[in-house]
Amino acid sequence: MRSHLPVPNITRDSSQYSSSSESRCSLVCSVLNVSDVTLSWYKGISVLSSISVSDLSISLSLPLEVEYQDNNTYSCVIYNPISNQTTHLDNTQLCHTCEDVFGASSDADNTISVMEGDSVTLHISVSAIERDGQILWRFGPENSRIAEIYKQNIPTYDSNEIFKDRLEMNNQSGSLTIKNIRIKHSGLYRVTIISNGGTSNKRFRVTVYAHLPIPNIIRNSLQYSSSSSESRCSLVCSVLNVSNVTLSWYKEISLLSSISVSDLSISLSLPLEVEYQDKNTYSCVLNNTITNQTTHLDNITQLCQPYADSDQCCGSTEAVIRLVISAVVGVATVVLLVDHFRSDSVLRAEMSPSVP
Repeated sequence: MRSHLPVPNITRDSSQYSSSSESRCSLVCSVLNVSDVTLSWYKGISVLSSISVSDLSISLSLPLEVEYQDNNTYSCVIYNPISNQTTHLDNTQLCHTCEDVFGASSDADNTISVMEGDSVTLHISVSAIERDGQILWRFGPENSRIAEIYKQNIPTYDSNEIFKDRLEMNNQSGSLTIKNIRIKHSGLYRVTIISNGGTSNKRFRVTVYAHLPIPNIIRNSLQYSSSSSESRCSLVCSVLNVSNVTLSWYKEISLLSSISVSDLSISLSLPLEVEYQDKNTYSCVLNNTITNQTTHLDNITQLCQPYADSDQCCGSTEAVIRLVISAVVGVATVVLLVDHFRSDSVLRAEMSPSVP
């Protein structure tokens, strides 16, 4: 017997508080003393992350980072096969208050997510470069110089092949645009602003995501059964060569199961069993932080019923073949017996003595 599920509790993650002006708010959703459940964060109806526990009764916690000005709807959901509990996030109560406490500053670190092939601009709060001012952009763990402007002159760019013909620096504001951005451009960008007022620094963490493939739903051939009493159909949803994503099965808008992968690029597959006559709508969703791809299973009979019919068809065909083979064998047997009797009669006639 399953116990009633507790209501998830969403709090600000105190371990992530900082006296500097962060642009993101760290939250954590937690539940106490649970077993055989999954705890998940949702953005709208898209699952962002999840954690599961089996038989052992423990406490679960799941972190989430959001922008202070994020107006999306977030929810923390705990569920088992028969029940669920949901707590919705009120961003204004948890995050904006913290921003007010710590204050905001133009020197705050920024985290930016972007799709591969798009352009992204790293904005800095410089209305106009001073006459004797200098702005220097660096990238990566090596802190390599990639762009620079001095005394309002034409910007200069590093000859590094990784950014060839992709960088564009605004000679008025000093903001840096990366065009047709690729996965290899993910990383930490640092900008140093030198003016009569002193020197300031700002950092941007940029994460570039590849375009997601469309999940593929097929019948699980490993689960085929010739038994006519089989009432369930086994399906599998799969995607090839993905990283930093979650693959999930939904029944309507309820999450059924999910599997995640981080940096390593691999292929994912997630099974699902349904009744042949199930009329619910199922969906397989592949998502990362900024986008998703969905394949709907609107009509289960398209994948499941035809195979059931095939089994019956194949069974009938097999029966016909057996009948034909039996008939051929029977005819052959009769022919052999007749030939045998004829040969035996001729032999006896030849061996009988002649009558004078």
